[in-house]
Amino acid sequence: MRQTRHVNETTLLVGGRIHSPSSPDATAMAVTGDTVVWVGQDGPGRALHPGAQVIDLDGAFVAPGFVDAHVHATATGLHTSGLDLTGVRDAAGLLAAVRAAVTPGEVLIAHGWDESTWTSPRLPSRAEIDEAAAGVPVYLSRVDVHSALVSTALTDPAPEAATAEGWSADGPLTGVAHHEVRAAMRAAITAEQRRGAQEAFLRAAAEHGIVSVHECAGPDISGEADLAALLKLAAEPGHPEVIGYWGEIGAFELARRHGLRGLAGDLFVDGALGSHTAALHEPYTDRPATTGTRYLDADTIAAHLAACTEAGLQAGFHVIGDAGVTEVVRGFQLAEKTVGRRALAGAQHRLEHLEMITADQAELVAGWGVAGSVQPQFDALWGGENDMYATRLGPRAAALNPFATLAARGIPLAFGSDSPVTALDPWAGVRAAVYHRTPGSGLSARAAFNAHTRGGHRAAGVNDGLTGSLVPGAPAHYAIWDAAELVVATPDSRVQRWSTDPRSRVPALPPLEPGAPLPTCLRTVRGGEVLYDAFTPAH
Repeated sequence: MRQTRHVNETTLLVGGRIHSPSSPDATAMAVTGDTVVWVGQDGPGRALHPGAQVIDLDGAFVAPGFVDAHVHATATGLHTSGLDLTGVRDAAGLLAAVRAAVTPGEVLIAHGWDESTWTSPRLPSRAEIDEAAAGVPVYLSRVDVHSALVSTALTDPAPEAATAEGWSADGPLTGVAHHEVRAAMRAAITAEQRRGAQEAFLRAAAEHGIVSVHECAGPDISGEADLAALLKLAAEPGHPEVIGYWGEIGAFELARRHGLRGLAGDLFVDGALGSHTAALHEPYTDRPATTGTRYLDADTIAAHLAACTEAGLQAGFHVIGDAGVTEVVRGFQLAEKTVGRRALAGAQHRLEHLEMITADQAELVAGWGVAGSVQPQFDALWGGENDMYATRLGPRAAALNPFATLAARGIPLAFGSDSPVTALDPWAGVRAAVYHRTPGSGLSARAAFNAHTRGGHRAAGVNDGLTGSLVPGAPAHYAIWDAAELVVATPDSRVQRWSTDPRSRVPALPPLEPGAPLPTCLRTVRGGEVLYDAFTPAH
């Protein structure tokens, strides 16, 4: 159900807990039109707003709406409504899933296989995929979306792939070859399929308390027509906000045409660890003959930073491996010589992922005012002593995703999912950041929650000090959650039970311990408009 309030109508939410830094013990909130106008206790709230529509929260928890700072909408929607390969555990299972799903005349798009979790790491050959596909074009993306298994029926329309970097006649495609075949896959998607996928994505985002997403589009990812359709759809009433980014150097006219925030997001400096394409200084532990792939050098990075700074756009890059980070830092150093530190920092550029960054590099990046758009669920999936990071990197894996170091050095953090790489599940992201699988690398619950709310707005250039908080004057972007038992974040990254002592000055949060049930979204509101509603008021 979607609702829109009249501009002068006031709603008073009472009888729950309101996550508000200005009033940590608040149990009521008043909203007029699209703005929070008051936060405090039930009694004073009713007295101050006698004509308001009163909604009894019946103990529910109200918090700022989440921001997902890195998504791929259409790919997520196709994954949501299509063949899911995350549960496959060997080549035979993958082939059986393809046989059961193919439809003559339609391209089969599936996502999520991860051989690092399989009982046997052997990947199916192209001949086996062709047999299972029975002539249907098939595109099967790995979980990190930086490589894919495909059928011959999909490579035939993309002959350039066979001579491109990353081509394999029998195995997964990576690099430029993957981009070529992915373009052929996109061309086979109908307008109806695309709209359905985008609607499914926006609906799923709203159902998880997300009021804003940053779409990281680009010529090698989704295409201009896809981005234009998404922005048009999101502008219709009842959808989360979509902030558009385009990962291409020199595309200033395209950015102006679509009102984009920046030429940033997935502008690839390198690839991904899972696909052995993240650029490393030293070879991969499990593939000693390669150090990955670097797509941009420092001079190119510097030129892009300078051009975007002068054009008033955010620049940004996808960067994961340590050699990629080194190149980016050098690029910023060169750009500073061109435009000056003040202008460079004022542009509020951003970096995506930042998985292999040292403390010294983090301090330099912070000095340039760069936001770190990071994905905590990567560590939950692949961190630890025995999972994919350790397989790929050996002892180097312990230094990955150092959120505590980034925050301590002053890099403002914005959390995202990189969906469909990980799920649209912000509370899971907050928990993953708190309970990082490398001791000492996590954040406090409060810092993690802020990175998934206020941090996302700031990373998109909204620095008004209000947006992303429930304080008077802030936009009414919030979600109502079924979360009966609240806790308070403590400095040691753990939590304690809710204290009603207002002197604590710390807003409450739901339990985040591993194994604890995460909150269920009951209602999502953006600017006073209900985007998703499963809430039944007590009165």
